[in-house]
Amino acid sequence: MSTVAQLFKSTSDDVWKVIADGWLYSGWVVGASRIRAVDDGWPQAGSKLHHSVGAWPLLINDSTSVTSVEPGRSLELLARGWPVGEATVLITVEDVDNGCRVSISEDAVRGPGKLVPKAIRDPLIDIRNRETLRRLELMAAGGAGRQR
Repeated sequence: MSTVAQLFKSTSDDVWKVIADGWLYSGWVVGASRIRAVDDGWPQAGSKLHHSVGAWPLLINDSTSVTSVEPGRSLELLARGWPVGEATVLITVEDVDNGCRVSISEDAVRGPGKLVPKAIRDPLIDIRNRETLRRLELMAAGGAGRQR
């Protein structure tokens, strides 16, 4: 499993507000182009968000579902993007002095993406998730997810 982590100056509460708003998902998750629908219970276990991946006009409609959640602390997802496949993703948020530490662990679990050797797959996932963390940090610092 590929794991990347980053220290944020934002509080864990501010980061979680972004994560907990499914409509913001495409703003920080690299590869998610748009959100089409979000289940009312997001991010409760079993809930889904319906997204598109890719670049217009070559978009694939699929979904991501929550497999486990500890509100404010961790979110485990099954991210789908067929025909590429499916991946498990674990996002954790932990308080540290003057901010929080956010990590993302991810790996392909089904489909053609799983056939890519880990020595190639992991560095590519790392690059994508480092940018995902940069975007998440900017959105949390900018106040995304907070009620105005």
